[in-house]
Amino acid sequence: MGLAGHLTEIGGLQLQGRPLLLLHGLLGGSFCWRFNIEVLAEKYAVYALDLPGAGLSDAPTETDCSMSTQAGRAFQFIQKLNLEDLTVFGTSWGGAVALLLAAMDVETESRKIRSLVLCSPVNPWSRFGKKRIKFFKSYIGSSLLKMVWPVSRPVHRIALDRVYGDPNRIAAGTLEGYASMIWRPGRVHNTLNMMKNWQADVDLLQRRIGKISIPALLIWGDKDGAVDIRSAEKLRQTIPACQLTIFPGVGHLPFEEVPDQFNECVFEFLGRYK
Repeated sequence: MGLAGHLTEIGGLQLQGRPLLLLHGLLGGSFCWRFNIEVLAEKYAVYALDLPGAGLSDAPTETDCSMSTQAGRAFQFIQKLNLEDLTVFGTSWGGAVALLLAAMDVETESRKIRSLVLCSPVNPWSRFGKKRIKFFKSYIGSSLLKMVWPVSRPVHRIALDRVYGDPNRIAAGTLEGYASMIWRPGRVHNTLNMMKNWQADVDLLQRRIGKISIPALLIWGDKDGAVDIRSAEKLRQTIPACQLTIFPGVGHLPFEEVPDQFNECVFEFLGRYK
């Protein structure tokens, strides 16, 4: 199955420099990185994917959209384009995909990934949302989600407000951008498939994460209500050469909420490993 996304040629810029691969979160897509791609592309070759069943990449309802399978697809993408000396970005659900991808890179002795940039990644030590995931995996929960999905538009703004530390920072067009991804054909089934395999993927990550030894930058907002910030320190201790940066007053999407601060932090990190 193909991967949709941006192979950056923004404002006449061609792909140049070391490659960066950007992986979105649950219900996200390459749209999520709209305040980062053009800035990063001034120095790096940026690949922002819409993984199958997410973003603008439609997929049949039965498609396996688990974190582990998506990591495998991203690995195939890297191999096909022969990307070397790569930094992988991942946020939330996509952060777990990035970690599984990095472990896969070690296990296969591919060694194409040089570093990671992770924004509040889903990880084995965060307890937030476990009950919600378990509920929506159940027959009653999945049936309810299928029923309310077509009429859920009024709650989109409420959900968006909750993932920002300061809702006043929500830029014009953000709600509409996310809505365009949420309303894609079969998206509720794709999302339920992600949830169905959630705990198995997290358990797999816990078994494999110790294999990752490349430099990593962890970025968290201290008002993150989606992935427990208390898990950040455990994650930092588990990955050698790992830096943790916390943005005060920021929520779950620092790359959207404070993009200038995020981009500056990333450039500083990447500049250390020329």
